[in-house]
Amino acid sequence: MCQKPIQVLVVDDHQIIIDGLKSILQDEETVQFAGGANTMQEALDFIEQHPVDVVVMDISMPGHSGIEITLIIKEKYPDVKILALTMHDEIDIIADMIDAGASGYLLKKANMNEVLDAIQTVARGQRYLGNKVQDIMMDEFSQRRSTRQQLEYESQLLTPREKEILQLMLREFTNEKIAEKLFISIRTVETHRRNIFTKTNTKNVVSLIKYAMKHGLTKSETA
Repeated sequence: MCQKPIQVLVVDDHQIIIDGLKSILQDEETVQFAGGANTMQEALDFIEQHPVDVVVMDISMPGHSGIEITLIIKEKYPDVKILALTMHDEIDIIADMIDAGASGYLLKKANMNEVLDAIQTVARGQRYLGNKVQDIMMDEFSQRRSTRQQLEYESQLLTPREKEILQLMLREFTNEKIAEKLFISIRTVETHRRNIFTKTNTKNVVSLIKYAMKHGLTKSETA
């Protein structure tokens, strides 16, 4: 018994992309070009009138972005799978498209074997991220991890006493008030203040406040 070909709708505002995919898919046995659409309304009208398994979706569209169209399609036709095929390689757009309901994401520089593999994969209900997209996401993960580790390291530069004094400085305590509250000499407070500014590479209280907010040091533990 022959398996029914995967019905594919291509949504792109460039007709040349639609025609190109149509030309490539016409010789495939497992994947069939069902139609093309240049706008959101054309896409919705087509899906309403024709069986569609996978929508190959561009993101830059006139009137409505591919992200918006994906949200609407997934709400009206939850069984239809969305595969993004776009020039956009920004991590935020990738994330927004996946959050909207896309099962896969490919860049238009992908070769057609990868496009076919992606269509078949999402049609089976699985996720597919193109090789370049995986690289982008791994780079972002690595960068965020590095940034988080750097912030954690910087937050540990200050001693517990320095953090205590920092929090009092942020509450606009004078040296005298800090010394009185912590039962230490004013000279000791001044030394700690110098060390705090040096370690945080700040020169005034305003920049120190920014540093403290960035590193989660604004919450006072001093009663």
